[in-house]
Amino acid sequence: MRLNIIIVAALLISGCANKKSPQSSEFSINPKEKHIILMHPTVNNVKTFEYLVKSNIFPLPNGYKAIGVYHAQEKFDYSNTEDYIRKEGINNISLVKITSELSPENIFKKNSCTEVFTKLFENSNGAIFFGGPDIPPACYGEQTNLLTIITDPYRHYMELSFLFHMLGGNQDTTFTPLLKNRPDYPILGICLGMQSINVATGGTMYQDIPTELYGLKTLEDIFKLKQNQQHRNYQTNYGTDDEVTSDNYHQIAIEKDSPLASYVSNDTIHPYVLSSHHQCVKKLGRGIKILAWSMDGKVVESITHASYKNILGVQFHPEVNDLYKIDEKIKAIPLKPAEKSYLDLYGGDKGENFQRAIWRELAKKFN
Repeated sequence: MRLNIIIVAALLISGCANKKSPQSSEFSINPKEKHIILMHPTVNNVKTFEYLVKSNIFPLPNGYKAIGVYHAQEKFDYSNTEDYIRKEGINNISLVKITSELSPENIFKKNSCTEVFTKLFENSNGAIFFGGPDIPPACYGEQTNLLTIITDPYRHYMELSFLFHMLGGNQDTTFTPLLKNRPDYPILGICLGMQSINVATGGTMYQDIPTELYGLKTLEDIFKLKQNQQHRNYQTNYGTDDEVTSDNYHQIAIEKDSPLASYVSNDTIHPYVLSSHHQCVKKLGRGIKILAWSMDGKVVESITHASYKNILGVQFHPEVNDLYKIDEKIKAIPLKPAEKSYLDLYGGDKGENFQRAIWRELAKKFN
């Protein structure tokens, strides 16, 4: 079977920069090298990955190379990423474009991507699934809420199908997941990435937290909630100040038997995390286990897999570079100055140490 895949070398031969990306029916990766997969390799996500590694926040062992994977029908223009990689002289990141047709009807079974997914898995040592927009509810068998906004369906189809191939799910319990033969393979799912892990294994979603979990209909009602009950900054909805962040910072409650419990110095600590989402996990997928909740126990904040201990999903954003920069001040209220950074407010045990522990412990799994 011909592989519907295009691989774009990050390090282009001098004098060939203006040529189109080469097409190949062969998926070629040096088996002697170690690779980490980055899903949705936008310029911003590549920059984020570079910052975390170079700053030693994510102390990935030397010699690792990254493979950025995306679908040809995604909305983002990945030629921007190619240009960035070339201009910055980055020689340890390559891009893979998948062109196979996918739809909600064929993503949770063997399909035209199966061979590509298998080769990506077999030639990598772990994967990161970044945040993003709402998952099409058709992917988990529900109708679309008026507050659900679908902007990049093919990204979801591919990422959900890849995760199903790796983890399996309730959609077909006879399917043999790739991790069955490599159960220690690490996967980190951030925000959308965590939601995708759950949906790929057969779970469902609350399509809007304020209306479905709190019964609220107005912004003014949301602002009456405690800070720990707000999962994004709805001040942005007023549109009066484009510099206001969409992020909210709230605490989480870690389950005592969770591996995340070792990421804080004692069980009285409820670290502050950065959230920016309006949907969350509802019914759990096959094998999914909860590691942390929101402080009121309504929103799932972290998950793992019962059979595959190195799967970690977090509903928050430990990858955001500003969490680690003292000079990056937070502007949360329209028309008011930004005065304090995350480190000013939640440094050390209040939240910073927990964020760093996530990356430090993930890096250990790549040794």
